[in-house]
This record gives sequence, C-alpha cells and structure tokens, in this order.
Amino acid sequence: MPGSLYETSNLERGGNNRKKKIEEFSRSSREKLVQSKNKMFSKFTSILQHAVEALAPSLPLQEDFVYHWKAITHYYIETSDDKAPVTDTNIPSHLEQMLDILTQEEAERESGETGPCMEYLLHHKILETLYTLGKADCPPGMKQQVLTFYTKLLAHIRQPLLPHINVHRPVQKLIRLCGEVLAAPTENEEIQFLCIVCAKLKQDPYLVNFFLENKSKRPENYSLAGTDGGKESALAPDTGQSPADEHAEEPQTAAAGSTCSPASNTNNYNLVTSLLNLTKSPDGRIVVKACEGLMLLVSLPEPAAAKCLTENTELCNLLTDRLVSFYKALPQSMDPLDIETVESVNWGLDVYNLKEDAAIFTGKRALISFLSWLDYCDQLIKEAQKSAAIVMAKAVKERFFMAVMEPQLMQTSEVGILTSTALLNRIIRQVTSDALLQEMVYFLLGEATEPETAAKMAQNQLRHRLIEHCDHLSDEISIMTLRLFEHLIQKPNQHILHSLVLRSLEERNYLENKPQEEREPLENGQPHDAVDLEEDPLFADDLSPDSRLASEWISSSPPLSPEHSKGDGKTEVHKIVNSFLCLVPDEAKSSYHVEGTGYDTYLRDAHRQFRDYCGICQRWDWRGHPKPLEKCNLDAPFFEGHFLKVLFDRMGRILDQPYDVNLQVTAVLSKLSLLPHPHLHEYLLDPYINLAPGCRSLFSVIVRVVGDLMLRIHRIPDFTPKLLLVRKRLLGLEPEGITVDHVTLLEGVIVLEEFCKELAAIAFVKFHAATASSP
Repeated sequence: MPGSLYETSNLERGGNNRKKKIEEFSRSSREKLVQSKNKMFSKFTSILQHAVEALAPSLPLQEDFVYHWKAITHYYIETSDDKAPVTDTNIPSHLEQMLDILTQEEAERESGETGPCMEYLLHHKILETLYTLGKADCPPGMKQQVLTFYTKLLAHIRQPLLPHINVHRPVQKLIRLCGEVLAAPTENEEIQFLCIVCAKLKQDPYLVNFFLENKSKRPENYSLAGTDGGKESALAPDTGQSPADEHAEEPQTAAAGSTCSPASNTNNYNLVTSLLNLTKSPDGRIVVKACEGLMLLVSLPEPAAAKCLTENTELCNLLTDRLVSFYKALPQSMDPLDIETVESVNWGLDVYNLKEDAAIFTGKRALISFLSWLDYCDQLIKEAQKSAAIVMAKAVKERFFMAVMEPQLMQTSEVGILTSTALLNRIIRQVTSDALLQEMVYFLLGEATEPETAAKMAQNQLRHRLIEHCDHLSDEISIMTLRLFEHLIQKPNQHILHSLVLRSLEERNYLENKPQEEREPLENGQPHDAVDLEEDPLFADDLSPDSRLASEWISSSPPLSPEHSKGDGKTEVHKIVNSFLCLVPDEAKSSYHVEGTGYDTYLRDAHRQFRDYCGICQRWDWRGHPKPLEKCNLDAPFFEGHFLKVLFDRMGRILDQPYDVNLQVTAVLSKLSLLPHPHLHEYLLDPYINLAPGCRSLFSVIVRVVGDLMLRIHRIPDFTPKLLLVRKRLLGLEPEGITVDHVTLLEGVIVLEEFCKELAAIAFVKFHAATASSP
C-alpha cells in the first residue's frame, strides 16, 4: 500500500505540473492575442485617422501642426509599453504630416518669410526634443525616424534654418550620434543626414563656423528671421556681447570665425569625425557617400574650417594610413605591363569581381583598390581649400612617398626596383591635383633650383638613383624609368623641367665665349674648316636643296622674318631641317622603300604635340627669347646636367642598344625638343651654334654616332638589303624567318633615321609657330 500511495502522490504532482503549463500557455496565448489585436487596432486607427483627415474640413495649418506634435507627445504620456517598435505606432505618420505642413506653409508664403508653424517648431525646441527621443531610441527605431525627419526638413525647406540656435544646436548633437557604431541599422539614415548637412554647408560656406566651436563657447541666442533685422542677426552668430566687447575679446575668443587651437578637443569638427567613422563601414555604399561628404567639406573656403579640418581631425591620417595599407597589400612582384595597362580607375566606381580579377593577373584587385584610393586622395586634394590641400599633400608625401615608396625605389633587388618603378609611373600618370603633384615632384627631384654641377649631382640620393636607372644594366628597368621621366616631363609643373634640364642651360655657357674678332671666319654660317653636310659625299644628294624631298620642305617653309634673318645670328629653318635630314647617309636609309613612312606623318604629330605643350607652358614665366649673351655668365664651366648627360650617353650608344631602349630614349629627347623654351630649343635643335670646348649638344652626339655608323657599314655585307628586311619585319610586313646578323645595329640605324626626321619636323613646326605669332 505505501507504494500505491507514493504512486498516487506522483500522479497528483504530475497533474498539477500539467495544469500549470496549460495555464502558462493559455496566458501567453492571450498576451499574444492582445498584442496582435493592439497592432491591428493601431493600424486600423492609423487608417481611420487618414480617412478622417481626408474627409474632415481642413484646420488652419498651425492647429494641424500642433495637433500632430501633441499626438506624438501624448504617446509617451499614455503608453507604458516602450518595447513596441516605432513602426507599430502612429509616430512616423505624424512626423510625415508635420513635414508636409511645413513644406506647404513655406510654399504659400513669400521667399524668406517664416510662418507660424516654423515659428512654433523653433520656439518650442521640437528638434531638441526629437534629438532626445532619438538618442534614447524610444520606442525602438525612433532614432531612424528622427534622422529621417531632420534630413527631410533640411532638404525640403528652402529658407536658412541652420543659423538658428534651436536648429544648429540639435543638429550638432545629432551629428555626434552618427558613426558611433559600425554596421548599425541606422547607418543609411545617418549618412543621408550627414550628407544633407554637408550640402547645406556647401551652399552657404559661412555656416560651417557654427560647427567649429567648443562646447563652452557656443552662441547663446538668435533672433527669429521675421524682420530684416532679425534675418541679418540669424545669419551671423550672436555671442551675447556688444560689437565693442566682441572686438576686445577677439584675440582669445574661440568663436565661430576664429581659428581652431591645436590644443582644442578633437571633436570640435564633429561632422568630419562622424564621416571619418562611417568611412570604416563594411558597406561600400556608405563608404562612398562618406567620402563624398568629406569632399564637400574640404572644399569650403573658410580658413578656420580648413585649419580645423587638418589640425583637429584624423583626416590626414585616414588618407595616408589607408593609402599605405593598400600599397602594402600589393604583391612584391608584378608584371609592369599589367600595372601599366590596367583599366582607368575612378574611386567609388570600380566593380568588384574577385574571380575575374584573379584570372586576369594576380594582385589586380589589390592594385585597383590602391589606385582607387589614390584617385580619391588626388581628387580630395584637388577640390580642397588651398591651405588644407597643401597640408594634406605634404602628409601624403611624408607618410607615403618618403616612408613607404622611397625604400622600395632605393632597394637593390631588380624585381623590386622594376615593380616599384612601374607603380610610381602609374601614380605619376594618375595624379592631377597641383598640390599633390608639387609635393610628389619635390619628393622625386628635390627642391634645389641653382645650376647643377657634376660634383653635387648626387646630393639628392633618390633623384640621382632614378636618373642612374635610366642607364641600368637591366634593360627593363632602364625602359621603365625612361618611361617614368617621359610621363613626368609632360606634367603641368614648371619645377620638373627646371630641375631636370633648364637650370643647367640658364646661363647659355654651352656657347663659345670668344670675342667676335677672335673667332674663326664663318662661311655660310659655319667655320671655314667645318664639314658642310650638303657637300659631304657620304651624305645623299637626294636631300640637297635641289632634291624633291628638300624642295617640299623649303617650299612649305614660311618666309623668313627679320627676327630669323642671318643678321641676328639665327639660322634659316631650311638649313636646320636639311641638317637633320641629311645626317644619316644614303646607304643607311630605308624609309623611302616603304610606303607611309614619310616625314609628313611627323609634321602632323609634331604640330599637335607642340600645341599641347604650349597650352601647358603658357602660364609659366618662360622668356620668349634667349637671355642676352652680355647678361650670361659664359665663363662658368658648363655641365649639361645629370639627366641630359645620361640621355646623351644613351643616344651615343644607339647602334649597340636594344630596339625598345632606343625607342624610349628618343621618345624622351623628342619630348624635350618640343618644349617652347628658347634655351632648350637652341641647345637641342640648332646645329649651327658654336659650342664651347668640351661641350656637346644633341646634334653633335648624333654626328658622332653617324661617324661610327659610316665606319661599320662597310664591314657588313649586304647591308642595305638586310636593313630593308629588318624594317619590314618591324612594321609587320615580313614574317619572321632566318636570323639576320647585326640585327641590333640595323634596328639602331632605323631608329636613328626616324629620330632625325622627327627632329627636323619639330624644328620646322616650332619655327612656323614663332613666325606666325611674331608681329
């Protein structure tokens, strides 16, 4: 029997447990049913409210506005359940109605006039109250609704609201809430709100001063813009002092118009801080919009904002740190061709496809990310206020170029040198902002402006190393570095050309420094013992003045102006043209055997390129005529400069260098010859200048090459047929067949012939442009 009693007791306890569970389930079901009914009732109430509003006679706008605002405040008084999401309430609908009323009120009034609804919003500090509710996020989702309300209010209302203390103060507070949590559910609303504030500041840049103040020194009172006097006071911060008192405290005040002290709180420019936080978002769309907002802010012309932006925010650190991290993510070794040919990159627009990028070449995604951020830095500096642009550009120079790129360029590994030089070349091509270009040029070439000497040319180690790489044992490194300088001298920066070539030619001390009576008598503009190229039997007669080719040049030459007559020492253009065209002997020419390789193609290209160069150089203070000899220091020893020295040395070895190297050397020299500077033109394109002892010019270097060529031609059997075959193979007119001996020399001869035609075309185009512009 005890066992049965025990079993009965267990059964009773089990029954009680089941009864409790049934009661709990029943209670939870009733609660869910009540919640469901409440939600349905709330939606029904909202629908009914809209229907009543549509059918009922319309109230005056102010009464309607106050009704909707009080409906929101009554919710907090009457509702005890603060866990229901805001979307289950009527709050979003009331806020939307308030916005519609404000927009309608403004449309019905004259421009700039404040209506009673807006007066009510400002006077009762509705935005302050909404900020408090949004910060507490009560009910859940309220922050999102508040951000949307602020955004639409600033976007839809045309009259200036931000000058009012009851607007810009809660706006400033709400800005601080943005970007606090990454990947927050309100990120999209946060960035929309921040961007509309940035857009308003862009429209009225003076408003930025309201966002630069310390907490303890904010303006206290603003008049409502109801009258003209009130409107004026609303546009300027009211410090609560008389004008005289403000003037007296101007040195120590931290009011809106003053500069930001470096010791100030880093949150002084909260708008920038919040945008910087959102640039770290995992959502790429949020990052792009944050970057757009920063670009709007840096372009504001206010000096106080520019100083605060660069000194009291982390903007410079963001730019450089991210640039460094993207650069370090690149592979140690990359094909220079891949770096050079990757498609044009614009920040925020690159398409991410990891599989396709990896299939094309390893590291493409990392390269695009780096170039994309570089493009953003470049565009940001380009749009920035001048002083801010200089600070940001210097930060990029110090923290990226000097700290990261310089060790890569100075290394001894050929693979590392090639990759870093190719990346630097791509960077040079991409940079367009003046401030960043200037700092990059100072990084590469130094800031020295005095004439270069052989003893001091190695003082700037990076500049010296880069120029030496133009004559490196590795042809790939030489070609890539020459290509880098080719792109560099085409950038719109005067210091590049001054540092590389012009400072060495400033005094014209490459000319012979002898009195006229001590010089040897001239015959036809040359010393009597000089070789007349037109009479030299080694040069062909087909380019003499009687030949068809020369007659075309001479007949198309413009008539000589007094400035280019023999009287002032300038040589007629047809003599210069023929001097270059006659340099290569007849048996070393092959272009007349192939159609479409005439000099006329060079004329067209030279004309277009010279016009482009003139457009770049016209804002520079370049003299139109050479510096008078009496003002030149002709006694100073002449040094052509490290850059020209390496180029001339390379040009002197044109018959023994690979074809691709020769093409790149002549490309750089032709770009320099196109520059509209009188000293550079004289030194590179005038064959008849009297060089000082021990000096060389481009023409004299080519003459020596031709002399060497004439000695070597006779040692090669069937030279002319082989030369023609090599030319046709280079043009793709003949398939690759049996190996031709002396192919390097033959290719060098072809490049030499084409280069001389190009120089002749450049000389003619520049002469024609000078005579056309002369009065």
